[in-house]
Amino acid sequence: MSEISRRAFTFAPAVAMAPAASPAPPPPKFAPLTPGIKISMQVNEDVSDEDLSWIKQMGVEYLNVQTGKGRATYENFVAIKTRMESHGLKVWNISNNDNRNIEEITLGLPGRDQKIEWLKQYIRDTAKAGIGYITYAHMANGIWSSERETTRGGAPARAFRLATAKGYWNGKVYEGPLTHGRRYSKEELWDNYTYFIRQIAPVAEEVGVRIGIHPDDPPVPELGGIPRHIFGTFDGYVKALEIANSPAIGVCLCCGTWMEGGKHMGKDVFEAVRAFAKMGKLWKIHFRNVSSPVPNFVETFVDNGYTDMYKLMKTLVEVDFRGNLIADHVPAMAGGRHSGWSYSMGYIRALYHAAQAELKRG
Repeated sequence: MSEISRRAFTFAPAVAMAPAASPAPPPPKFAPLTPGIKISMQVNEDVSDEDLSWIKQMGVEYLNVQTGKGRATYENFVAIKTRMESHGLKVWNISNNDNRNIEEITLGLPGRDQKIEWLKQYIRDTAKAGIGYITYAHMANGIWSSERETTRGGAPARAFRLATAKGYWNGKVYEGPLTHGRRYSKEELWDNYTYFIRQIAPVAEEVGVRIGIHPDDPPVPELGGIPRHIFGTFDGYVKALEIANSPAIGVCLCCGTWMEGGKHMGKDVFEAVRAFAKMGKLWKIHFRNVSSPVPNFVETFVDNGYTDMYKLMKTLVEVDFRGNLIADHVPAMAGGRHSGWSYSMGYIRALYHAAQAELKRG
């Protein structure tokens, strides 16, 4: 019952009258996800019609769409969704670089409240456009990388070397021993996260939007004087979800990022999948592989890292994962811009079908 309904009932005058028929209960804000993994392709909003045909030809049914600066509006969300659906594709979420890795929020800097209000409107507009999920990330000084290196066959790929890495996000570069002029404490970051999530979660609950929170990339204990302890370990995630205490707040498990952390994460990626799924909090998967854990790694083709990706796919099928799954950070492959993505998406779909067959699901 809504707060308004409770008040109306409590303070109604005690007069004799025929009982009114009970109104039909509202539909649940967070209906269970439909069975099956929603394998999805990442595209920009200006993706060509030809590329949309290519995506359909690969057997992919879902899209994660990226918008540009100033284009995170309800009207644009509707236009994107309408266009993609006209090609027979479903939009899982629409992302924008302004809606995550917000230093004002993470560090409690001036402008924090304005950023929170903007994000609330983003969530409301997402729901109004008929989309039920967004990804959020809580890094204060970006995703850290070193100069690109190569993986199998000389394919260029993102690399991380602790000694040379810098942070990058939304046009900003973060470097040096103290990216924001001083060292921040873990307690400060927990306080800032609590302030933020307890304002955001009720809005997401009200409109029925799930928010999956991405791990810190890379998940090392500290970068640039800022701890990465909240979304950089399994225990940090558990505490963060307990603070949120909301059906709207869950996990976008970037498996590659989790692998980057190695033993530091507290659970390996298979254990993390099982634990978050058991909590009912596993909503999106970034299905990628890396060469090794920190302090140094190179992103690899999906079949060429240190993790058994078929075992990972079987784990997802075993826990009945019903959310969205994307290829991510795909190394460039010879043969044109479609080659690497075609290889990754085909490999992922083959793993999924093989896992279903072995486990007799689907």
